[in-house]
Amino acid sequence: MDEVTEAVNNLNISDGGATAAGGGAEGHKKNRIQVSNTKKPLFFYVNLAKRYMQLHNEVELSALGMAIAIVVTIAEILKNNGFAVEKKIMTSTVDVKDETRNRAIQKAKIEILLGKTEKFDGLMAAAAEEREATEAEEQS
Repeated sequence: MDEVTEAVNNLNISDGGATAAGGGAEGHKKNRIQVSNTKKPLFFYVNLAKRYMQLHNEVELSALGMAIAIVVTIAEILKNNGFAVEKKIMTSTVDVKDETRNRAIQKAKIEILLGKTEKFDGLMAAAAEEREATEAEEQS
């Protein structure tokens, strides 16, 4: 878990999105995270979403197919812990090219827009203090 937090804290976030979050497509929003159900652990995305909310005040979580359950779980973790409020949920169906059969298949898509809560900054500050205290204990 500490490795995930450290990886998120060391991410290079630029205008093109997070380099570790994948995809630098042309119309890529600065605050969008495209979630995969195979590439990264759940809490990587939770911590990345917190980072994005710090920078942009809101984050858009996006997923296709089987990864939809993961996006919903991430959103619920952030909401239940007081970090985020739901602003908008959009669902659609998109055509995706199936490489094995060389034809288009339809997949469900979800996009969840989350905004910071009023207590977001306080929760983040408390978590940072707790992390610093733990590191100080480990060094002594």
